[in-house]
Amino acid sequence: MVLPENVICGDGPLDWRDVSAVARYGAAFTLSPAAWARIDNARSIVERVVASGERAYGINTGLGALSQVALHDDQLSALSRNTLLSHACGVGPVLANDQTRAIICAAVINYSQGHSGIQGSLVQGLLDLLNHQITPQVPAQGSVGYLTHMAHIGLTLLGVGSVSYRGDIRPAAEALAAEGLSVARLGAKDGLCLVNGTPCMTGLSCLALDDIVRLADWADVIGAMSFEALRGQRDAFDPEILALKPHPGMQAVGAHLRMMITGSQNINDSQGLRTQDALSIRSIPQIHGACRDQITHAQRHIGIELNAATDNPLVMGTPDNFRVISQANPHGESVAMAADLLAMAAAELGGVAERRIDRLVNPLVSGLPPFLVSEPGVNSGMMIAQYVAAALTGENRQLAQPAVVDNFVTSGLQEDHLSMGTGAALKLHRSLANLTQILAIEYLLAAQALEFIGPDKCGAGTRRAWALLRQDVAPYTVDRWLAPEIGRAARILQQHNILGELLREEA
Repeated sequence: MVLPENVICGDGPLDWRDVSAVARYGAAFTLSPAAWARIDNARSIVERVVASGERAYGINTGLGALSQVALHDDQLSALSRNTLLSHACGVGPVLANDQTRAIICAAVINYSQGHSGIQGSLVQGLLDLLNHQITPQVPAQGSVGYLTHMAHIGLTLLGVGSVSYRGDIRPAAEALAAEGLSVARLGAKDGLCLVNGTPCMTGLSCLALDDIVRLADWADVIGAMSFEALRGQRDAFDPEILALKPHPGMQAVGAHLRMMITGSQNINDSQGLRTQDALSIRSIPQIHGACRDQITHAQRHIGIELNAATDNPLVMGTPDNFRVISQANPHGESVAMAADLLAMAAAELGGVAERRIDRLVNPLVSGLPPFLVSEPGVNSGMMIAQYVAAALTGENRQLAQPAVVDNFVTSGLQEDHLSMGTGAALKLHRSLANLTQILAIEYLLAAQALEFIGPDKCGAGTRRAWALLRQDVAPYTVDRWLAPEIGRAARILQQHNILGELLREEA
């Protein structure tokens, strides 16, 4: 996958790849003139409301259960500042830099729709944080869907709090000054714009898509290696048979598997060895394919949310003919459900991988040396690696429990149904970290199993995948420290740029 080096927002929809390019890979992020014009128009509406004295939620009233309290003049700026201070009460470990950057990116895309009313200078401030690599230190826990994470980010614009900058944790004011950036001045509605909406869950979910799309491909590659090692019966991947159940993901996985085992003498010699394989071997297209279809579904809904206006209230029209509408676009039900669905897919990809791992180390079903070591007994081989995979698989099953249905009441009964979408996205990130390790273990074990078969007898794709791992990890002959090798395999799985090479037709 080729990611852009520059992302321009405002002339058409963006997707998770754009967020990933900015958040993870340092692509420059700018707004188009059309986006700036929309932002300025919306701000002009807010200023007209303030000048008119017409009551509008969040512009000249208190927030949440305090929405009936009218505010005036200097109170409006104070409300914005106080909103950030009072809402920045997250707890727990700090988000990773790419996670915080993804949230900021999603927030800017939200403001670019031109319905928030935030000052353009604050949007530029967020862009400056991204493009100058100043990353707020944001506690991970404490959001029921919105508010806390963006409040911590917003305080950075005021020079409050700490940031990651040039490899160190430094005061926000110091980092801003080092880059020649000014501390922001807040006006009416700015504080609410900064904390409201769904950028937190959406940005985090975009990064999760970056991970799970890549890991789904790796699952096909590594699953094909296990299929080779266990001498699978290739009729299970017959295109005519798979076409009789035409789920798109299933067809894509079948094509990947056939590519991987093309030209395999081992598979040819194994035909008829058994009537049928265990389900974890023969149903790779069905299981991986179902996960891919859910990923496609999640991509669609996360993409819609990313390009939506998700503030409350929203402003419409022009300064001379406007509406200020209090509604529920900040409710992130669609993203929360999508993140929960992706956690289920991650659990299933890891679950079936663990079943293949178990078969690789079990001589009762593998036809290979016990625990994939030549001299078992004095050597335990890869026995305990399967234990680790089982532990991670169990944790992912727990993380697959949906967050969206676990609801609460906040703000004095004013907000009495919450999406829990940020929690859903964060547990999805933990699940994907576990899936990476499970697949890394299967990669190690499948490559070791192919040592006993002879990699030269394997398919073109499985041989390439085996050779790739062998650049970093030697064959396992006697017991040695396995943890660093699992880590090296996991780092290979974090690379996008080699998957195309592995999943091509011919060597």
